[in-house]
Amino acid sequence: MSEKIKISCLGCGGTNQIPEEAVGKTAVCGRCKTPLPVPGEVLEPTEEQLAVLIQKGALPLLIDFDSETCAPCRVMHPMVEALAKRRAGNLMVVRVNTAVNPQVAGAFQIQAVPTFIVMRRGHEAGRTTGAMPETDFSLWVASLS
Repeated sequence: MSEKIKISCLGCGGTNQIPEEAVGKTAVCGRCKTPLPVPGEVLEPTEEQLAVLIQKGALPLLIDFDSETCAPCRVMHPMVEALAKRRAGNLMVVRVNTAVNPQVAGAFQIQAVPTFIVMRRGHEAGRTTGAMPETDFSLWVASLS
């Protein structure tokens, strides 16, 4: 019997469990039939998809607010991607480019990048700004998710 990995649907927020050996293959939500994201990937959702994940997703959500021109953001990208892979099934990770989505950044009152927010059950569990060592970052996320 294979392990199952949890993933939230970007369409309806429903929690789906897919077999570990099916990761990388096309899977659809059991509720709304929307294609599911690949577990362990850093997602770049639309504003509507982000709202669904925040309001209806059961998995904790790490939101990485960044900018293409931000050097500390680029330093954090590999750490965020590694964390997303390690915590696949336990945490969803999304990236929001503040230049492309200023309305989302404004709604979260983002004043500097990188800013990281952990959301749980529709509520902000914690926030931090700036680059940090990988161990500190992983421990911070683990303490909130």
